[in-house]
Amino acid sequence: VYIFIVVAVFILLIACVNFMNLSTARSAGRSKEVGMRKVMGSMRRSLVWQFLIESILTSFVALIIAIIITMILLPFVNQLSGKNIQPGWISNQFLLPSLILASVLVGILAGSYPAFFLSAFEPVKVLKGKLSNTLAAVSLRRVLVVFQFVISVVLIISSVVISSQMKYLRNKDLGFAKDQQLIIPLRSNTAKNICTSLKDALKNNPQVLSAGACTYYPGIFNPSDNLYYRDGQSMNEGKRTRINYVDYDFLKTLGVKTVAGRLFSSEFPADTNQRIIINEALKKELGFASAEKAVGQNVYFDWQGTKYSFPIIGVLKDFHFENLHQPIAPFAFRVQSSGGGNTFNYLMIHSKAGNVSQFLKSIEGEWHTLNPNEPFEYSFLDADFQKNYEAEVRLSALVGYFTVIAILISCLGLFGLATFSAEQRIKEIGVRKVLGASVT
Repeated sequence: VYIFIVVAVFILLIACVNFMNLSTARSAGRSKEVGMRKVMGSMRRSLVWQFLIESILTSFVALIIAIIITMILLPFVNQLSGKNIQPGWISNQFLLPSLILASVLVGILAGSYPAFFLSAFEPVKVLKGKLSNTLAAVSLRRVLVVFQFVISVVLIISSVVISSQMKYLRNKDLGFAKDQQLIIPLRSNTAKNICTSLKDALKNNPQVLSAGACTYYPGIFNPSDNLYYRDGQSMNEGKRTRINYVDYDFLKTLGVKTVAGRLFSSEFPADTNQRIIINEALKKELGFASAEKAVGQNVYFDWQGTKYSFPIIGVLKDFHFENLHQPIAPFAFRVQSSGGGNTFNYLMIHSKAGNVSQFLKSIEGEWHTLNPNEPFEYSFLDADFQKNYEAEVRLSALVGYFTVIAILISCLGLFGLATFSAEQRIKEIGVRKVLGASVT
């Protein structure tokens, strides 16, 4: 919201600069009016008020048009922002007075310099036709034109930076295989209990590379944690570590890389006996000199007066289990056998690239064979991970639209000045054409 307020202020400043430029550029056209009013007895103060009121009235007309445009575009803005914004004319009694006050302030801001500039004309010089655009006025107009384009360029740069950041979020190597990963939620006890049977059935599917079950998967919130400490330390020195309970095949399916040791394997049934795999962040937090030296060591956790030991069998290369807003935190995995009463919440299936709809139909068929009373639900890991950046996607789109609006307003101002300049040079253009100049 603060970003959009700043952008709105920038756009208003650009519009005010345009008004100042065009008003001062047209000063020659109104100089005789000012001269006659002064000769007839008008005070400079009354002229200042006249020009300010003209500016405020222009601002009021703009406010009415803006309200109409806002009401027309509001459904589109709601769709783009993912919100349900309502005008609130009745519920918010301060909204309309605030808009009117803002309109008055913008009118005063935009009309202040033209008012004081035009009211300062000397009647004698004006009526004798000796008045022309002063160097100071021309220089100020140039400064203001440069100023509004500086604002536009700032918005362009901001939009490009945000766009580059979004590209980075989409393409950043997360440290695991996020493509072609199908997630099937196991919502009921029945679904949890068929997990092993479903995995066995999938082994015959030529499109399935691997499948593994887990309590949590990358991109979603993982609330499970423990305090682990090493030999020579106490529970008070334990490091908070996120825990994920997985089966033998999950880490292989996820495609994470080991720095030392090995992954869980069904060839080692004792892996279910509290053996643990940690990431590099936890290895560093616990103070192990290297990943190789960490393998074979024990970490400990105290619970209700009992000390539990967990032999480290592997160290994983750090990967982003959470979204990129969060730094990589200490993480550990423990294996749990796939069977009745397990706590797995999801089944992850890594597939080959190919016909997605045909692949999903085959998985759905296996699901309904084993669990006919529950609907088949699924999502894709890469899409789920990107959901963490929906706010940034919307921000990028909105800033892009506002930047286009700011550039258009700046160009309108420059177009107005160019048109005025052309009007001032009509005689020059006529002489050039008489002397043979083409339109080009």
